[in-house]
This record gives sequence, structure tokens and C-alpha cells, in this order.
Amino acid sequence: MRITLPEPKQFSKVFKTVTNTSFVKTVTGISTDSRQCIEGDLYIAIKGENVDGHQFIKDAQSAGTVATLVAKSTEAINDMQQIEVENPVKTIGEVANAWRKRFDVPIIGITGSNGKTTTKDLIKHILNSNYDVHATKGNFNTSIGVPLTLLQMQGNHNFSIIEMGANQPGDIKTLCQIIEPTDGLITNIAPAHLEGFGSIDKIAEEKAELFTHLTNGTAFINISDEWISTFTTNTKSITYGCTTGCDFSADYYRESDGNIILIINANKINTNSQNIIFAKNILAASAVANSFEIDWNTIQERVLSFTPTYGRSVIAKYDKITVIDDTYNANYISTIAAIEHLSLYPTKGRRIFVFGDMAELGNSSKKFHEKIGEKCLENNLDAVFTVGTQTVITDNILNTLKYHKHYDSKEQLSKELTNFIQNDDIILFKGSRSMEMEKIIQEVFKK
Repeated sequence: MRITLPEPKQFSKVFKTVTNTSFVKTVTGISTDSRQCIEGDLYIAIKGENVDGHQFIKDAQSAGTVATLVAKSTEAINDMQQIEVENPVKTIGEVANAWRKRFDVPIIGITGSNGKTTTKDLIKHILNSNYDVHATKGNFNTSIGVPLTLLQMQGNHNFSIIEMGANQPGDIKTLCQIIEPTDGLITNIAPAHLEGFGSIDKIAEEKAELFTHLTNGTAFINISDEWISTFTTNTKSITYGCTTGCDFSADYYRESDGNIILIINANKINTNSQNIIFAKNILAASAVANSFEIDWNTIQERVLSFTPTYGRSVIAKYDKITVIDDTYNANYISTIAAIEHLSLYPTKGRRIFVFGDMAELGNSSKKFHEKIGEKCLENNLDAVFTVGTQTVITDNILNTLKYHKHYDSKEQLSKELTNFIQNDDIILFKGSRSMEMEKIIQEVFKK
């Protein structure tokens, strides 16, 4: 990860206030990867489970880094400032929190099992119609990514939207202590990162931390989610969902082309999508935007001009073949929704699913991969190609499917898929981030 600091002089002042240390040379950027360092950077040496960033300090120095934040100084480095602290990640979080305190604007924290990034991007896109909005970019939603995101806030921003990820208990609490969010939205609760949490109950408990840390703002509560509907908050709450009796009550129908039309408090919103999960993201974003005085006509205009982030249910055409690129990540609920999206997408050709392992499901992995196979049968897909160590479980369920085959490598799958596909087919690609399913798209379509 790397950022360019928008206000280097002010950052130096805040850094000194927190650490009692002045930079010898001006720091103009921050990097956590020695390969991304450029001249003027502060390099943060992070010791992870597999790699220790302290081993690459000399590489960072060679790239022009002027200082490094370390847990232990390296004697071999004599001509670069080394700032020794107990925990570099915790320290940069404290610096980011001090930076955050300089701004008196709404800071919206967003977490959940699915749809965090799309909902965050939608809210930003809609609010940008009237305001200057700062928000998380890319995958900067971790204990190091969130501080780097905050350090890019400036005085011209009217809002900040911070995405918050969690892999283990305590992550959301830690991020809230850094962010101090005024407002919060939890998209949903689903089986994800079960290796780190152990159960969905623990996942729910973790996500609920966001609402307990809100100050003088609003908790946007998805009343349709059985877990979130029970969460409490000490601040104001606004409810939304596909049910009656909430502040933003929604229903939907499909047009002849499969596109979903949302009706939110009697306001018609054309989603320009057949994806029900995307429609739910629009509902959440609309509840936030309208609560911050964005009118419904503007919301509709911004929804129609929104472009999803790469790898998140992006529709692409390759000659006469349609691809649903949902390769960024996968858990059980998002995969079920993606299959439903595929099954409802209008086509004259075949519906094909290319599926890679869902990671971090712990002891529940077998059960959930079996359920994906059952969902494929239920939706009568024409073909399923699987790859990985866990999706063989899915393939074993598909005995009655028209065509199915499991592969040990993406390369072999790509070769056979290339020969299998034909005009008018629609193909869904999905798998966890570690599976890098986008490489199959690149190989098959020479993207």
C-alpha cells in the first residue's frame, strides 16, 4: 500500500505531536511495501505472519525513502532516519486518529459481510453530486489501510466514507477507535471469515461494534437482516429494508428485460441491473443519501451513471458472449446471489458458471460448497466448471447437471472453456480473492 500525503507539513506536525519525533527530511508519502516506495516516503516496516517488512528497509532506502517507522532499528542502516516504536501499525493508527480530529464533518463507517465496497462507492458517487466526498479507495479497509485513508482527508471535504473490514474479533473496535465515526451502516451479516470468527454469531457481534461506537450521528439499520435488526445504538437510527414499517421501505419488480425497478417510499429507481444484491446496495445508499438531503431525481441520475468497481458483478461483452465478472471475492451468500443473477439474466444461449474455492470458511467449508452445488442444480445451469481444492465438493453434487467438470489448475480449465463456449453464452466467474479467477477471463478472452 502507498499514499501521497496531501499536506506534508501538517502531517509532520501531527506526527511529532503523537510520537514526539520530528522528521529530519520532509515526508511526502507513506508506503508499507518497499517495492512501491518512492523518493520522500516514510516506509512502515510491518511484521506479518509470513513476511517481516524490517527485512526490506534497505530496499526502501534505495528507492529514496527518507524515514522508516520500525519496531526495531537496523544497525546496518546509518544514513536514513529510523523511528523506533513498540508497534508501527498501532502508531500510524494513532497518528491517523489525531489527523481525523482536525475535521468536523460526518464520517460514515461502513462494514458488513457483503457489498461494503459497492455500497460505499454508491454513497460516494451520489453524495458527490452536491458535496466533496473523501472515501476509501481500493482495498484500504484494514488496520493499516484505514489509517492511510484517513491521512488523505483535507479541509475541503464535506464527508468521509470509510470502509471497514474484519478478519478476527476486535478488528472493528480497533478501526472505530481510529476513525471515531459519526454515522454507520452495516450492509448485512453472512458466513464469511469463519476461520477467524468461528461462528456467524461472532461475526454479528463483531459487526455490531460499529453501531456502539457512533457519536452524534445516525445508525443506518438494515431492518430486513435478521441480525442487524436486533443491533442497538446510543445514537439516532434510520431504518431501511424490503419491508413495511421502516423509514425507507422498498419493493421491487422486474421489467421485461430483467432489469430491477426499486420503489423506495413511492419513489421509482431504475437500477439498470438484473442483480438483486446490487439493488439492495442501491437501497442502502439511497437511504443514506436522502437522509443527507440528496433529492430522489439526483439519486436516480447518479445510480444510472454509476460504474461498479472492477471484479464486482461487472457485465462485459466479448463479441457475442456475455461475462459476469464477479471475481473480486466470494463467500456463501454472495455466491448464491451471483448464481441467481446468472439464472435470471436474459440470454438465448447457455448459462455457464466458473467457480473457484470460497476461502476462510473453516469447518463449514464442506457444507457451504455442497450448498452451492445444490443451488446450481436448483437453477438448472447448463454447465459448471470448478477449480481448486474445495470446489471438488461442489462438483460431486452436480451428477444430474447437463455438463460439469472439476480442474486442478486454472490453465487447464481455461483451455477447455475456450473450446466449450459459443455465441450467446453468458458466463459467471466467481471465487475468493486468493483464487484470482480474473486470470481465467484474461486467458480465455485474451483480455
